[in-house]
Amino acid sequence: MASLLKTPLAETWDRVRAELSHAFSTTSDAALFTIEDLALLERVADAVVKRGMAAPATVFLESLGPMNFLGSQALYFLTPIIEWAFHAKEVEQVARLLERRDTISRLIALIETKSAPQAPQGASAQ
Repeated sequence: MASLLKTPLAETWDRVRAELSHAFSTTSDAALFTIEDLALLERVADAVVKRGMAAPATVFLESLGPMNFLGSQALYFLTPIIEWAFHAKEVEQVARLLERRDTISRLIALIETKSAPQAPQGASAQ
């Protein structure tokens, strides 16, 4: 009789443990950025560099990196208000991107690459 109770309980516990490990996972399911995601990140990086805000933006993004998922949830919550100023599709895309842990590091890398001083084309490395 004890073996009959133990089997369903063990299976239930394994299922709960698997679901909880997924709920607190730090890896994202989506392995690749879409073309639209990369285009949006490029536009954001271009805007930051064009305004001369590369250093402050990098510091800001580095400090908020661990909170990106909470930011995505706040965007979902505030979407009805934010849609007055921005396109709903872009707001949803930003929120979806912020759910991924690697988005912030990707954006920082784009900003650093675009803000790096460019060597003159005629100069050779010595």
